[in-house]
Amino acid sequence: MNKTTTTSVLTCRDLSVGYEEKVILSDISLSFEAGQFISLLGPNGAGKTTLLRTFSRHLDPISGQIEVMGRPLARLTAMEMAQFMAVVLTDKVSPPLFSVFEFAALGRYPHTDFLGRLQAADIEAVENALYAVHAEELAHRPFSDLSDGERQKVLVALALAQEPRLLLLDEPTIHLDLKHRVEVLGILRDLCRTRGITVVASLHDVDVAAKVSDRVALVKSGGLSDWGPPETVLTGPAVSDLYDFREAEFCNQLGGIELRGDGRRGRAFVVAGMGTGAQVYRMLAKRGFAISTGVLHENDLDYFVARSLGAECITRKPMEAVDAESVAAAARGLSDCRFIIDCGFEEGALNRENMTLIEAALQTGKPMLTLRKNGLSTHSTSGNGASLIRCASSAELLEAIDHEFTGETTGKPLSAQEGDAL
Repeated sequence: MNKTTTTSVLTCRDLSVGYEEKVILSDISLSFEAGQFISLLGPNGAGKTTLLRTFSRHLDPISGQIEVMGRPLARLTAMEMAQFMAVVLTDKVSPPLFSVFEFAALGRYPHTDFLGRLQAADIEAVENALYAVHAEELAHRPFSDLSDGERQKVLVALALAQEPRLLLLDEPTIHLDLKHRVEVLGILRDLCRTRGITVVASLHDVDVAAKVSDRVALVKSGGLSDWGPPETVLTGPAVSDLYDFREAEFCNQLGGIELRGDGRRGRAFVVAGMGTGAQVYRMLAKRGFAISTGVLHENDLDYFVARSLGAECITRKPMEAVDAESVAAAARGLSDCRFIIDCGFEEGALNRENMTLIEAALQTGKPMLTLRKNGLSTHSTSGNGASLIRCASSAELLEAIDHEFTGETTGKPLSAQEGDAL
């Protein structure tokens, strides 16, 4: 957000929107400030597009007020609106016989004379708009020959050529591949920072919205369920409720969605810490294993991933040493697991007791897979006949899991050392 500017660009109060007296959303009160990136989030059919079309005056509000820079939206002339507001909708356009420059130049119509003639200032504005979206090299190409990603950038350039204060976009990345999706959203974010433009976009990708937005509006069930900074609004429970997640959870700390396993292949016990377990947890969840963890600190990356995946976690507060009591609580999860994974975390004063947990795991006689580079030779073992599979990398660990516990080997030779006597 542009911290030096707090001007309200668009405000709505007690707004109800819909079609022909059919109310889709009601009691909407929002205020968008200059230089903000605002994301509208919600399931399909929730009313995000209806709200945008009401802001752009494609639809009349059923009730309530909308003000632009303190003026009622309904009283603005079409030319005044075009000088202030630009709109990019999802409709695919393919005008024949237009070069990219000529198409982008259509955005200058609020600023040209009656005949639409471009002056030097207009040409410069179009060139600057194409440059801003990294499309200057496309200027002389036919618009109809462009890819979806290139077209979307040029549509944004057309909108920028209007020199708007407010830019409304309906699902601006829906037809784009990953490269162009990231590029377009990066461009829009930068426009907020460098030009003070207020961007309001309906998005489906909550992960991306969490990273680019200054404010998010959660739209569902006929109204606004929450509004504010994504850091506080996009909690795991809020996102799960918004999209009716059952087997996934959004993690606010990671800014992403984790997909849980269904546990159909039983339970794996993982001793990790300091970020060594995150990838392993995801491997296991994808393959249908439930997960129990060793003792994790509550500020550890491993903890956030494990919790989002629905793992059974025993935790300690940050900077608290793992103690015998927490190790004993974690060890109770060993009894119903099929195998154990030692993620090879580095030992330190705060997590040293987790090595005791590994010793307890070895005592069970169940198979153990280890990523520990120095082996486990410095720790006592019971000689209960458990097998130890040493893995030099996460790729070898994955192959070992598939080979030993899922029957889904990729066909590559298992390079881990198996069957070491303990």
